[in-house]
Amino acid sequence: MDAATLEPKMATELDSSQGTHLNAPALVAGLRTYFRSGTTAELSWRRQQLAQLRKMLTENEKRFLDALKSDLNKAPQEGFMTEISAVVGDIDHALKHLKRWVRPRGVSTPIVAQPGKSYILPEPLGVVLIIGAWNYPLQLTLSPLVPAIAAGNCAVVKPSELSPATSALIAELLPRYLDSDAFACVEGAVDETTALLEQRWDHILYTGGGHVGRIVMTAAAKHLTPVTLELGGKSPCIVADDADIEVTARRIAWGKFTNAGQTCIAPDYLLCTRATAERLLPAIEKSVRDMFGENPRESSDYGRIVNERHARRLAAYLEDGEVLWGGEVDPESRYVAPTLIRNAGPETPVMQEEIFGPILPVVELDDFSRVEEFVNEREKPLALYVFTQDQATADRILRRCSSGNACVNDCMMFMAAHDLPFGGVGPSGMGAYHGEHGFKTFSHYKAVMKRKNILDLSVRYAPFSTFKFKLLRWLR
Repeated sequence: MDAATLEPKMATELDSSQGTHLNAPALVAGLRTYFRSGTTAELSWRRQQLAQLRKMLTENEKRFLDALKSDLNKAPQEGFMTEISAVVGDIDHALKHLKRWVRPRGVSTPIVAQPGKSYILPEPLGVVLIIGAWNYPLQLTLSPLVPAIAAGNCAVVKPSELSPATSALIAELLPRYLDSDAFACVEGAVDETTALLEQRWDHILYTGGGHVGRIVMTAAAKHLTPVTLELGGKSPCIVADDADIEVTARRIAWGKFTNAGQTCIAPDYLLCTRATAERLLPAIEKSVRDMFGENPRESSDYGRIVNERHARRLAAYLEDGEVLWGGEVDPESRYVAPTLIRNAGPETPVMQEEIFGPILPVVELDDFSRVEEFVNEREKPLALYVFTQDQATADRILRRCSSGNACVNDCMMFMAAHDLPFGGVGPSGMGAYHGEHGFKTFSHYKAVMKRKNILDLSVRYAPFSTFKFKLLRWLR
């Protein structure tokens, strides 16, 4: 049988002596054959697949919450709020607006092309690859799938092997609920990802770190495949002297220590004056106690680091500065306490690398006017947070400091707005998704002009003349 005729579900071969091997070329060929059938372009099919994805999440909510608990010790409410509800919200938004998104958009037609009609026609790209991340293993795998479906594509999703319980559940349930001729889930690690990246895709969306992002982009370049890279970076949290300390502290503590700090848009370091730090740091400590108690290790609401290796990596950061509070680490149980440190030098690893854990360095400045200089001396971050009651201060920082996303007087809440694009800039990523921006990411906006055969002006045809030249100048 020719590989192009293989069904996606037949694209893995089982060898009892060597385990399961991915037949990536056959997988992609099968999906591409199905895409060319035109089925996925139908609006009714897209709606039905989105509804099925929603059904998968709602009918298996407890199983997903249990998997998130196993992988990251996520409390059920946190897992629901940041993972299941987030994806369901994306689906509901897409279903509500899909009819408008797929509609051709008319544009003006110049005089020289009259009588005619010009419009932009959104069309699906084809077969896309979505590589998810382990820190939000459900949301960051399935949220990009929502606009891929809405745009009418076939897709392969690759969950992270570092969150095995969630990965296995997605792999089990996805073919039960979605069209198995159009969608596939591939589990595995480096070998499987490498095999997938060797194929020709119509788009790749990757969420993760910059090192692997470069590998993805290099592989995509071989086929001239467009990419969306959701990376990370050191997202600054700027607190002005006039900030509401109590509310600011509570929102920073939530933004930083949700999911044990393993969030790409979590505040990576705190930037304020010494005077503000003296008021703010005790308030953050109180907020942490309010959320997780005197001993977060005993709290059912406090997460765990994804594995022992990452816990040891985080422990090494504690040597880069003075621990103000927290600092307890138990790598075997993957526990790292909510921690604040100060006096970390700008060249230390904790101030150079994305922390991706519950450690918050505090940078205290003598003069608040230096915050923009401090931020701009570093790479452009994925997120930037400003806490101030002065609109002019906020606007100035937003104008002068580039970032993928930003929030004034809160952390991470821009993710709740479906009409806001989510994406990085520079080293923190490229491209964006969420809402219509995701639909655009997974669509080609085809330029179309339709003309009639009447009024065929000779001005564009040879032989040319002075009269035609004057007429052309008048028509342009």
